[in-house]
Amino acid sequence: MMVRGRRATGSVDAPASRKSHGKGQPKPCTGKKPPPPWYQRYTRLPWAAGFAVLAIVLIVLRSGQSDAPAPGATVSKPVVGGDLHSLVVDPSDPDTLYIGSHQGVSLSTDGGETWEVVETLNGADAMGWAFTDDATLVGGHPGISVSTDGGKSFEQRNEGLPSTDVHALGAGEEVIYAGVAGMGTFASTDEGRSWGMRSVGVGGAFMGRILVDPSEDEHLIVTDMLDGAVESTDGGRTWKALGGVQDAMWVSWDEKNINHIIVSAQGSAAVSTDGGNSWEPLEIPQGASIVEFSPRDPQLLYSALLEAPEASVYVSSDGGNTWTRP
Repeated sequence: MMVRGRRATGSVDAPASRKSHGKGQPKPCTGKKPPPPWYQRYTRLPWAAGFAVLAIVLIVLRSGQSDAPAPGATVSKPVVGGDLHSLVVDPSDPDTLYIGSHQGVSLSTDGGETWEVVETLNGADAMGWAFTDDATLVGGHPGISVSTDGGKSFEQRNEGLPSTDVHALGAGEEVIYAGVAGMGTFASTDEGRSWGMRSVGVGGAFMGRILVDPSEDEHLIVTDMLDGAVESTDGGRTWKALGGVQDAMWVSWDEKNINHIIVSAQGSAAVSTDGGNSWEPLEIPQGASIVEFSPRDPQLLYSALLEAPEASVYVSSDGGNTWTRP
């Protein structure tokens, strides 16, 4: 089904215990079943137990069933839970997309047509993403998770971080950048083994992916939830506001022309073709909060909106004039 994108409505800124059991009471059961994965809790069937009769017992027994995808199973819409933080295309494989939330991450390897849960990112709170030649990194409240097997599995690596509350993340050829909530901007030049502060305070409200110029590691663009898109040309030591939309949550650029930028927020987006000096509203699906360029074609865009506990991903092949489900 094809839908027309909604004209962005956000303003466009100018640059700038249970009680213990007493004697004679039955002892509590210690063989508790482990809780189900987060994505199954959101799709569990709502059975109610009442009287202790056979029919009710059968219903209770069925309450363990779920409509959630089994590990490794693919579905047409990613399960994200109650929020939506990120949608990113792997720059080395334009058919590979990740969608992240507080609860976890889902992965598509066919351009968004089907999705499966990445079990090792359950609870990762995936907000920031970075891609290097040999690793994929994800930042969130638990810190940084790293994959060296093409995104199939991840493990936490938080050595040297001043705090694990990493809301923004990005990587260039020689450096990894992190926006740490409430603290500032940090950088690592030894693949994340140690970190140094680049700016105090600025970076504490960053969100999402930090874009790093492929030709200049010190040129950065990221979203600041207070100032829209912001830019640094000295490796995160100083920043200037570019604007775009209020309450910005995501920024993306055309890798072949980094002056072509899209910044997005809940229900609105704006596009610039001159590096953020000026902005125009961009049409997006109603309720969408993220817009992402494909590295394959600047006219190919992805957008995501939350329909809890799932998300809907849309694609545009004409630069955002029309949007369809893949």
